[in-house]
Amino acid sequence: MTIRIAMWSGPRNISTAMMRSFSSRADCAVSDEPFYGAFLEATGEPHPMAAETVATMDCDWRSVLATQSGDPPGGEPVWYQKHMPHHMVGPVGIADMPDHRHAFLIRAPERVVASYRAKNELRRPEMLGFAQLRRYFEYEVERTGSVPPVVDSDDILADPAGVLEKLCLALGIDWDPAMLAWRAGPHPKDGAWAPHWYDRVNASTGFGDPPGSLPTLEGGYRAVADACRADYEALRHHAITA
Repeated sequence: MTIRIAMWSGPRNISTAMMRSFSSRADCAVSDEPFYGAFLEATGEPHPMAAETVATMDCDWRSVLATQSGDPPGGEPVWYQKHMPHHMVGPVGIADMPDHRHAFLIRAPERVVASYRAKNELRRPEMLGFAQLRRYFEYEVERTGSVPPVVDSDDILADPAGVLEKLCLALGIDWDPAMLAWRAGPHPKDGAWAPHWYDRVNASTGFGDPPGSLPTLEGGYRAVADACRADYEALRHHAITA
């Protein structure tokens, strides 16, 4: 039986480091934002490297869903899928993945905004996916009658082993200390957009240092972070800690 893990997060949220972490397991295949191409083609969002991404990905959400629900690459028993809820365009969504084990990765919106604005134009809160993330979480609670795992990037960076061991327990997989380190450089499963977005994780060999105080934001950036705060706090209430 394949254990498919759908890890939902917004951008700039150590989501790629988490993908590196799971790819370090001997039993785990990984997928990098498989619905991103469909999202870009459907919305026309002017993201960096959008043309390259659309040209190299399956942009039909139906066949992407079929692939992510099918046999894992290499036949591995665990399949970690990195997803972003705001990439789910058309009628496709979390409800179409009933056989996945869903988990949620969050980060303080001030940190997300400060990181995102350095990589792409930030025009509205919806681009960060906090509201969609909360809706997906609440859907999963209603569907299963239990609270799915939530992890905060600050907690992971403060104690990677402690938090990831508890996350593995919540997902029903064995803890593997190999998840704490990886080789520097790109990963074969990285998306076409990696040269623009993944410079820091490509230079890393493990999780970074715990973050400092929240960044100071002003004007429109402050407004975007404030608009995301309630959704973040609602999810933060359920976060696994070491």
